[in-house]
Amino acid sequence: MEVVDRQSELSEFLRLKRASLSPADAGLESWGHRRVAGLRREEVAGLAGVSADYYRRLEQGRLSSVSESVLSSLASALHLDHAETEYLFNLARPQNGWRKESAVKQQLIRPEFRRLMDGMVDQPAFVLGRRMEFLGGNRLALALLADFPSMPIGEQNMVRWMILDPKARALYEEWETVAAEMVGVLRGDAARFPEDVATAALVGELAMKSEEFRFWWADRKVHERTSGSKGFSHPVVGHLEIDYEAFNSAADANQILFIYTARDLASLEKLRLLSSWSAKEPASHNGLKPSLRNRAQRPV
Repeated sequence: MEVVDRQSELSEFLRLKRASLSPADAGLESWGHRRVAGLRREEVAGLAGVSADYYRRLEQGRLSSVSESVLSSLASALHLDHAETEYLFNLARPQNGWRKESAVKQQLIRPEFRRLMDGMVDQPAFVLGRRMEFLGGNRLALALLADFPSMPIGEQNMVRWMILDPKARALYEEWETVAAEMVGVLRGDAARFPEDVATAALVGELAMKSEEFRFWWADRKVHERTSGSKGFSHPVVGHLEIDYEAFNSAADANQILFIYTARDLASLEKLRLLSSWSAKEPASHNGLKPSLRNRAQRPV
Protein backbone atom coordinates (compact mmCIF):
# COMPACT_ATOMS: atom_id res chain seq x y z
CA MET A 1 0.00 0.00 0.00
CA GLU A 2 1.29 3.42 -0.92
CA VAL A 3 1.39 6.28 1.56
CA VAL A 4 0.45 8.59 -1.30
CA ASP A 5 -1.04 7.56 -4.63
CA ARG A 6 1.48 8.99 -7.08
CA GLN A 7 -0.86 9.89 -9.92
CA SER A 8 -3.71 11.35 -7.89
CA GLU A 9 -1.32 13.19 -5.59
CA LEU A 10 0.54 14.75 -8.52
CA SER A 11 -2.76 15.87 -10.04
CA GLU A 12 -4.03 17.44 -6.83
CA PHE A 13 -0.68 19.05 -6.00
CA LEU A 14 -0.43 20.72 -9.42
CA ARG A 15 -4.04 21.84 -9.26
CA LEU A 16 -3.64 23.40 -5.81
CA LYS A 17 -0.40 25.16 -6.71
CA ARG A 18 -1.95 26.48 -9.93
CA ALA A 19 -4.96 27.76 -7.99
CA SER A 20 -2.71 29.53 -5.47
CA LEU A 21 -1.09 31.78 -8.12
CA SER A 22 -2.78 34.83 -9.57
CA PRO A 23 -1.93 36.15 -13.05
CA ALA A 24 -0.16 39.06 -11.36
CA ASP A 25 1.97 36.62 -9.35
CA ALA A 26 3.06 35.00 -12.60
CA GLY A 27 3.63 38.31 -14.40
CA LEU A 28 0.63 37.85 -16.68
CA GLU A 29 -2.19 40.17 -17.61
CA SER A 30 -5.63 38.97 -16.56
CA TRP A 31 -7.99 38.43 -19.47
CA GLY A 32 -11.51 37.09 -19.77
CA HIS A 33 -13.87 35.91 -17.07
CA ARG A 34 -12.26 33.52 -14.57
CA ARG A 35 -14.52 30.82 -13.21
CA VAL A 36 -11.86 29.54 -10.79
CA ALA A 37 -9.13 31.14 -8.74
CA GLY A 38 -5.57 31.11 -9.90
CA LEU A 39 -3.98 30.41 -13.24
CA ARG A 40 -5.58 28.57 -16.10
CA ARG A 41 -3.96 25.37 -17.33
CA GLU A 42 -3.12 27.07 -20.61
CA GLU A 43 -1.26 29.81 -18.73
CA VAL A 44 0.82 27.34 -16.73
CA ALA A 45 1.59 25.46 -19.95
CA GLY A 46 2.76 28.64 -21.63
CA LEU A 47 4.96 29.62 -18.68
CA ALA A 48 6.49 26.14 -18.61
CA GLY A 49 7.04 25.99 -22.36
CA VAL A 50 4.84 22.95 -23.02
CA SER A 51 1.61 22.52 -24.96
CA ALA A 52 -1.70 23.02 -23.23
CA ASP A 53 -2.68 19.43 -24.06
CA TYR A 54 0.54 18.09 -22.56
CA TYR A 55 0.02 19.97 -19.32
CA ARG A 56 -3.63 18.93 -19.18
CA ARG A 57 -2.69 15.27 -19.46
CA LEU A 58 0.01 15.73 -16.80
CA GLU A 59 -2.39 17.35 -14.34
CA GLN A 60 -4.96 14.66 -15.02
CA GLY A 61 -2.40 11.95 -14.26
CA ARG A 62 -2.35 10.58 -17.80
CA LEU A 63 1.41 10.73 -18.39
CA SER A 64 3.63 7.82 -17.37
CA SER A 65 6.85 9.84 -17.29
CA VAL A 66 7.99 13.46 -17.43
CA SER A 67 11.45 14.77 -18.22
CA GLU A 68 13.48 16.59 -15.59
CA SER A 69 13.66 19.67 -17.81
CA VAL A 70 9.87 19.88 -17.98
CA LEU A 71 9.59 19.38 -14.22
CA SER A 72 12.12 22.15 -13.65
CA SER A 73 10.15 24.45 -15.93
CA LEU A 74 6.93 23.62 -14.11
CA ALA A 75 8.57 24.29 -10.74
CA SER A 76 9.63 27.70 -11.98
CA ALA A 77 6.23 28.47 -13.50
CA LEU A 78 4.41 27.55 -10.30
CA HIS A 79 6.92 29.37 -8.07
CA LEU A 80 7.75 26.21 -6.11
CA ASP A 81 10.31 26.43 -3.34
CA HIS A 82 13.06 23.82 -2.86
CA ALA A 83 10.92 21.44 -0.78
CA GLU A 84 7.98 21.67 -3.18
CA THR A 85 10.24 21.13 -6.18
CA GLU A 86 11.69 17.98 -4.63
CA TYR A 87 8.17 16.82 -3.86
CA LEU A 88 7.14 17.37 -7.48
CA PHE A 89 10.13 15.40 -8.75
CA ASN A 90 9.43 12.52 -6.36
CA LEU A 91 5.79 12.33 -7.39
CA ALA A 92 6.63 12.41 -11.11
CA ARG A 93 9.48 9.91 -10.86
CA PRO A 94 8.78 6.74 -12.87
CA GLN A 95 7.92 3.69 -10.81
CA ASN A 96 11.32 2.06 -11.38
CA GLY A 97 12.91 5.13 -9.80
CA TRP A 98 11.10 4.76 -6.50
CA ARG A 99 12.93 3.65 -3.42
CA LYS A 100 10.65 0.89 -2.26
CA GLU A 101 10.57 0.22 1.47
CA SER A 102 8.12 -2.59 2.04
CA ALA A 103 9.91 -3.90 5.13
CA VAL A 104 10.93 -2.13 8.32
CA LYS A 105 14.68 -1.96 8.81
CA GLN A 106 16.76 -0.59 11.65
CA GLN A 107 18.62 2.70 11.70
CA LEU A 108 21.65 3.41 13.86
CA ILE A 109 22.45 6.95 14.91
CA ARG A 110 25.79 7.98 13.47
CA PRO A 111 28.60 7.88 16.08
CA GLU A 112 29.86 11.24 14.83
CA PHE A 113 26.54 12.84 15.69
CA ARG A 114 26.53 11.18 19.10
CA ARG A 115 29.99 12.51 19.97
CA LEU A 116 29.11 15.98 18.72
CA MET A 117 25.93 16.13 20.80
CA ASP A 118 27.62 14.80 23.92
CA GLY A 119 30.15 17.64 23.76
CA MET A 120 27.46 20.32 23.84
CA VAL A 121 26.66 21.80 27.24
CA ASP A 122 24.49 24.87 26.66
CA GLN A 123 22.94 23.76 23.36
CA PRO A 124 20.15 21.22 23.05
CA ALA A 125 20.91 18.85 20.18
CA PHE A 126 19.12 15.84 18.75
CA VAL A 127 18.96 13.68 15.62
CA LEU A 128 15.87 12.78 13.63
CA GLY A 129 15.71 9.99 11.08
CA ARG A 130 13.15 8.83 8.54
CA ARG A 131 9.57 10.01 9.16
CA MET A 132 11.01 12.10 12.03
CA GLU A 133 11.87 9.18 14.28
CA PHE A 134 13.79 10.48 17.31
CA LEU A 135 17.15 8.68 17.12
CA GLY A 136 18.87 10.37 20.06
CA GLY A 137 19.62 13.63 21.79
CA ASN A 138 21.77 15.12 24.51
CA ARG A 139 20.51 15.61 28.05
CA LEU A 140 19.54 19.24 27.50
CA ALA A 141 17.43 18.39 24.43
CA LEU A 142 15.49 15.81 26.41
CA ALA A 143 14.98 18.28 29.26
CA LEU A 144 13.73 20.97 26.87
CA LEU A 145 11.48 18.77 24.72
CA ALA A 146 10.58 15.37 26.13
CA ASP A 147 12.30 12.23 27.40
CA PHE A 148 11.84 10.33 24.15
CA PRO A 149 14.03 7.35 25.16
CA SER A 150 11.62 6.58 28.01
CA MET A 151 8.74 6.22 25.55
CA PRO A 152 7.83 2.90 23.89
CA ILE A 153 9.95 2.36 20.78
CA GLY A 154 7.01 2.80 18.45
CA GLU A 155 6.15 6.19 19.95
CA GLN A 156 9.59 7.81 19.77
CA ASN A 157 8.61 10.03 16.88
CA MET A 158 8.78 13.82 16.77
CA VAL A 159 5.67 14.47 14.68
CA ARG A 160 3.63 11.89 16.59
CA TRP A 161 4.60 13.52 19.88
CA MET A 162 3.91 16.98 18.48
CA ILE A 163 0.41 16.09 17.31
CA LEU A 164 -0.80 13.75 20.05
CA ASP A 165 0.92 14.83 23.28
CA PRO A 166 -0.80 17.75 25.09
CA LYS A 167 2.55 18.65 26.66
CA ALA A 168 3.94 19.48 23.21
CA ARG A 169 0.99 21.75 22.53
CA ALA A 170 1.71 23.63 25.77
CA LEU A 171 5.47 23.76 25.20
CA TYR A 172 5.52 25.45 21.78
CA GLU A 173 4.18 29.00 21.87
CA GLU A 174 3.29 28.78 18.17
CA TRP A 175 2.24 25.15 18.26
CA GLU A 176 -0.06 25.25 15.23
CA THR A 177 2.67 26.68 12.98
CA VAL A 178 5.31 24.21 14.16
CA ALA A 179 2.97 21.22 14.01
CA ALA A 180 1.76 22.09 10.49
CA GLU A 181 5.37 22.41 9.32
CA MET A 182 6.17 18.98 10.74
CA VAL A 183 3.24 17.50 8.84
CA GLY A 184 4.68 19.14 5.71
CA VAL A 185 8.04 17.46 6.39
CA LEU A 186 6.30 14.11 6.79
CA ARG A 187 4.50 14.60 3.47
CA GLY A 188 7.83 15.16 1.72
CA ASP A 189 9.22 12.01 3.30
CA ALA A 190 6.18 10.04 2.18
CA ALA A 191 6.76 11.11 -1.42
CA ARG A 192 10.39 9.99 -1.30
CA PHE A 193 9.37 6.56 -0.01
CA PRO A 194 5.79 6.02 -1.22
CA GLU A 195 5.67 2.33 -0.25
CA ASP A 196 7.13 2.65 3.25
CA VAL A 197 4.85 0.65 5.55
CA ALA A 198 5.96 2.44 8.73
CA THR A 199 5.13 5.85 7.25
CA ALA A 200 1.75 4.55 6.11
CA ALA A 201 1.06 3.29 9.64
CA LEU A 202 2.08 6.61 11.18
CA VAL A 203 -0.06 8.65 8.79
CA GLY A 204 -2.99 6.34 9.41
CA GLU A 205 -2.69 6.63 13.19
CA LEU A 206 -2.41 10.42 13.14
CA ALA A 207 -5.30 10.78 10.70
CA MET A 208 -7.46 8.62 12.93
CA LYS A 209 -6.59 10.46 16.15
CA SER A 210 -6.22 14.11 15.08
CA GLU A 211 -8.60 16.32 13.15
CA GLU A 212 -5.85 18.94 12.84
CA PHE A 213 -3.54 16.42 11.22
CA ARG A 214 -6.23 15.45 8.72
CA PHE A 215 -6.66 19.10 7.77
CA TRP A 216 -2.90 19.74 7.37
CA TRP A 217 -2.35 16.51 5.49
CA ALA A 218 -5.13 17.39 3.05
CA ASP A 219 -3.76 20.86 2.23
CA ARG A 220 -0.65 19.22 0.69
CA LYS A 221 1.85 21.78 1.88
CA VAL A 222 5.47 20.59 1.92
CA HIS A 223 8.09 21.88 4.31
CA GLU A 224 11.87 21.64 4.48
CA ARG A 225 13.88 21.76 7.70
CA THR A 226 16.76 24.23 7.45
CA SER A 227 16.86 26.92 10.11
CA GLY A 228 14.57 29.18 12.06
CA SER A 229 13.44 30.23 15.50
CA LYS A 230 10.95 29.00 18.06
CA GLY A 231 9.43 30.28 21.26
CA PHE A 232 9.03 27.85 24.15
CA SER A 233 7.02 28.03 27.33
CA HIS A 234 8.82 25.47 29.49
CA PRO A 235 7.17 24.24 32.71
CA VAL A 236 10.46 24.54 34.64
CA VAL A 237 12.21 27.66 33.31
CA GLY A 238 9.43 29.55 31.53
CA HIS A 239 9.77 31.49 28.27
CA LEU A 240 12.75 30.82 25.97
CA GLU A 241 13.67 32.20 22.53
CA ILE A 242 15.57 29.58 20.55
CA ASP A 243 17.23 29.60 17.12
CA TYR A 244 17.84 26.29 15.38
CA GLU A 245 19.95 24.92 12.54
CA ALA A 246 19.47 21.60 10.76
CA PHE A 247 22.49 19.70 9.46
CA ASN A 248 22.19 16.83 6.99
CA SER A 249 24.59 13.94 7.27
CA ALA A 250 26.75 13.53 4.17
CA ALA A 251 27.03 9.82 4.93
CA ASP A 252 23.31 9.23 5.60
CA ALA A 253 20.79 11.60 4.01
CA ASN A 254 18.07 10.21 6.25
CA GLN A 255 19.63 11.56 9.44
CA ILE A 256 19.41 15.25 10.38
CA LEU A 257 21.13 16.86 13.35
CA PHE A 258 19.30 19.76 15.01
CA ILE A 259 21.19 22.21 17.18
CA TYR A 260 19.33 24.75 19.30
CA THR A 261 20.97 28.00 20.40
CA ALA A 262 19.65 30.61 22.83
CA ARG A 263 18.74 33.80 20.98
CA ASP A 264 19.37 36.10 23.93
CA LEU A 265 21.19 36.14 27.25
CA ALA A 266 18.02 35.51 29.25
CA SER A 267 17.28 32.35 27.26
CA LEU A 268 20.90 31.22 27.63
CA GLU A 269 20.69 31.55 31.40
CA LYS A 270 17.46 29.56 31.39
CA LEU A 271 19.06 26.81 29.31
CA ARG A 272 21.87 26.62 31.84
CA LEU A 273 19.35 26.45 34.64
CA LEU A 274 17.50 23.71 32.79
CA SER A 275 20.77 21.84 32.33
CA SER A 276 21.46 21.98 36.06
CA TRP A 277 17.92 20.87 36.82
CA SER A 278 18.09 17.94 34.39
CA ALA A 279 21.39 16.75 35.88
CA LYS A 280 19.52 16.12 39.14
CA GLU A 281 16.73 14.21 37.47
CA PRO A 282 16.93 10.39 37.15
CA ALA A 283 16.20 10.56 33.43
CA SER A 284 18.10 9.34 30.40
CA HIS A 285 21.88 9.65 30.11
CA ASN A 286 23.27 11.34 27.02
CA GLY A 287 19.96 10.89 25.29
CA LEU A 288 19.61 7.16 25.90
CA LYS A 289 18.64 5.11 28.91
CA PRO A 290 21.21 2.48 29.95
CA SER A 291 19.08 -0.28 28.45
CA LEU A 292 19.15 1.51 25.10
CA ARG A 293 22.66 2.96 24.96
CA ASN A 294 24.03 -0.02 23.05
CA ARG A 295 21.16 -0.33 20.60
CA ALA A 296 20.18 3.11 19.36
CA GLN A 297 18.00 1.63 16.65
CA ARG A 298 14.87 2.90 15.05
CA PRO A 299 12.89 1.80 11.99
CA VAL A 300 14.29 3.15 8.75
